[in-house]
Amino acid sequence: MAWIALVVAGLCEMLGVYMISKYNDTKSIKNLVILILVFTLSFAGLAYAMETLPMGTAYAIWTGIGAAGGAILGMLFFNESKDWRRIVCITLVLGAAISLKLLS
Repeated sequence: MAWIALVVAGLCEMLGVYMISKYNDTKSIKNLVILILVFTLSFAGLAYAMETLPMGTAYAIWTGIGAAGGAILGMLFFNESKDWRRIVCITLVLGAAISLKLLS
């Protein structure tokens, strides 16, 4: 269950990063509420996962999902660079997160 909570927390982190950009574009109360809600869920999921999983592993995977996911969302929705070197680096981040899971 901790792994599921950690992945959901990472996905909420991705959505939170997306909502920061969305809130900067249109400063609406709705976007602000969603932003606060998803980051709260993200931190709560991480805290729950860390009750079972080692802190270093949980934090690295949570950060990896958020960072890689944020970069992917930027490429998909905010016209950020899709350079092959950037994609290789994102793949390395995801590979490191998966390796941590396999080793823990």
